[in-house]
Amino acid sequence: MPLTATLARVDADLAAGRVPMARQRLRGLVSSYPDDLTLRRRLAEVYRLYGEPAEAGRWMYLEEDRDAAETSAFEARYRTPRERMRALAWSGPESLAPSEFAVEQLTAVRTACSESLGRPVDWDSTPSALDDEPGSAMRKFSGFLAGTGCLIALLAMVGIWLNGLIALFS
Repeated sequence: MPLTATLARVDADLAAGRVPMARQRLRGLVSSYPDDLTLRRRLAEVYRLYGEPAEAGRWMYLEEDRDAAETSAFEARYRTPRERMRALAWSGPESLAPSEFAVEQLTAVRTACSESLGRPVDWDSTPSALDDEPGSAMRKFSGFLAGTGCLIALLAMVGIWLNGLIALFS
């Protein structure tokens, strides 16, 4: 559906009180047009209707006229540069940003994320690439071991149950 038609539906949803539907449509538009700050601003307005200052701050983060309390709420919810980078849902280089302030904000978040990971990242990095931090391989391995242990325990229980069932009918 074209951008203008979807925005018309957003307006109709808001007029009819269907705020969740408007939010869903705007989230889809922001994912399709991540460099459109107007869409991000509209999404922030919808989150204000929900009384969600952290999410309003998230979607206004690239705007110079953003609300300081909303920005603080966003930064408190998404504490690390990696979390903020994921939350901002930007795609492509910072140079696509339509304002100098947005370019500065995106550059600062990406740079901080690169420093915290100890290697360069970009806005098109996969979420798993952003998860690589010291100790993450060990956590993945210990999760694998825990899952394997649960599977072995389940198979042992099934074996015991089958052995009892066979003994019962013998």
